[in-house]
Amino acid sequence: MFLDFMSEVEGLLKGALDRCGFNVEEGINSLGLDLCPQADLASSVAFRLAPVLKKSPAAIAEEIYQAICSEYCNVEKVEIAGPYLNFFMNQKFLHTVLEQALADDAWTGRMRERVIVEHTSANPNGPLHVGHIRNSVIGDTLVRILRRAGCTVDAQYYINDMGRQEAMVVVGCDHFQLDDSKADHATARVYIAANKEMETNPAIREEADRVIQLYEAGDPKITAKIQSAVRYAISGIEETLERMNIRHDNYHWESEFVRDGSVAEILKRLEKTGLVAWEEGSLQLDLSEYGFKKKLVLKRGDGTTLYITRDLAYHRWKSAHSDRVVNILGADHKLISGQLKAALRLLGIREPEVVIFEFVSLPTGSMSTRKGKFISADELLDEVEKQAFLEVKARRPDESEEFLKEVGRQVSSGAVRYDVVRVSADKATTFDWKQALDFEKLSAPFIQYSHARACSILRKADLKEELQIDLLTSEYEVALIKKIAQFDLVIDRAARELKPHQLATYARELAESFNLFYRYSPVLDAAPELRDARLALVRGARNALRATLETLGISPLESM
Repeated sequence: MFLDFMSEVEGLLKGALDRCGFNVEEGINSLGLDLCPQADLASSVAFRLAPVLKKSPAAIAEEIYQAICSEYCNVEKVEIAGPYLNFFMNQKFLHTVLEQALADDAWTGRMRERVIVEHTSANPNGPLHVGHIRNSVIGDTLVRILRRAGCTVDAQYYINDMGRQEAMVVVGCDHFQLDDSKADHATARVYIAANKEMETNPAIREEADRVIQLYEAGDPKITAKIQSAVRYAISGIEETLERMNIRHDNYHWESEFVRDGSVAEILKRLEKTGLVAWEEGSLQLDLSEYGFKKKLVLKRGDGTTLYITRDLAYHRWKSAHSDRVVNILGADHKLISGQLKAALRLLGIREPEVVIFEFVSLPTGSMSTRKGKFISADELLDEVEKQAFLEVKARRPDESEEFLKEVGRQVSSGAVRYDVVRVSADKATTFDWKQALDFEKLSAPFIQYSHARACSILRKADLKEELQIDLLTSEYEVALIKKIAQFDLVIDRAARELKPHQLATYARELAESFNLFYRYSPVLDAAPELRDARLALVRGARNALRATLETLGISPLESM
């Protein structure tokens, strides 16, 4: 859709630049194309050429404008506005957009990369908390965006089964009884109890150290204990993720890269660089040539490896099995992520693309698994689901309890996901359930309700096969068609730039555009030919809203 229009504009610009003898260095959006309020697409390429040509951007834009070919396919006209070149869609293209939007399989992307996205990867020593939610939602939304863009995506969870946290879980299970609560919550209680016991009983730490050593050595008894504890905790974490419509395709354990010799091979290759040495009782890698003053510890004095060492082996595996590797990490991982990438560069292994997110918080304050002071994702979801039920019941008091509960569940999940992902990952945010559940504001329920409204209109009338789409000429009709057209552009950019908030913004704008059309363009009461054309637009909008919500991982409810 929009990408077809953009491709034609790119061709027109490149042809004009060639005729002018202007060279633009190839790169991402080298022609400076972007959406703008004054046109369907605008180019700021004149600004890029000004320093090279020693001319004003406006003068350069004029030369390019005069050289643009006058034969168009999807372009209605080209205008010059000072230093900018503005391009406008023609009616034929708008017709094509709506025709394509009426199909159920519209918006299939053009990208074909194999992508591994690692997200969540929380330690299996307790339940997910609010910080984990942002990791999971950003990661899962990117998985969906990349798939919509045409990529083959493997969503992976990397299990830290060799660290001190898991050793403390095993020690905790030896000293304390697991209760009958949800698996991840029960695990957290024995983990917290073991850490508390360690404050007065140093032998607990010694037990944990021994567990780490035996597990890395492959002791069968310890291996069975740890793997059983991990699977038990992960089963609880999966239940929480399922509530948010999040699933992983594959799980990889740290230990598998130790067992198959990958970690040993990584260490050998690093030792050959001459930058590795034993210092202060540990094996350390000097990354000062990459700007890191702090050395990277690869091995402890007792011979056991660290998370980062095993992570290097995991990343070598990911690089060999994909075209792109994407990691979702919290802001507290900036240093270690930088060191990881530097070490991979040293080894000649392709580096991952890292999405660093700032933290999401609640008015209730800090969350610490070690001290037992945290608000779990389950508690948050329970509260939001309860409030969503009340909101839906207030709007649909005559509906059955079953209907209210199901809609409340879908609304609450969507509200959490949208409120988390609507903010750019590099900005901190506070989750406010009242705002997230506001049906009247720009929230997930607002977008879901727009989809449900479109479904309701379509249930009341049949769509004719013969349509006079050229009757759709009003301001709000044309604006809605153009907004529908932008879906593939938003997906393409979000997939390339790894910025899921761009899709959240588009979802809100699409819902707003549909509601403006609905307010000012009567559908069912219009004259027959216009009614049929507007019904087609409602269906196209419904399809676009559905595809957008599904890509955001939010249920496109048909009634609410």
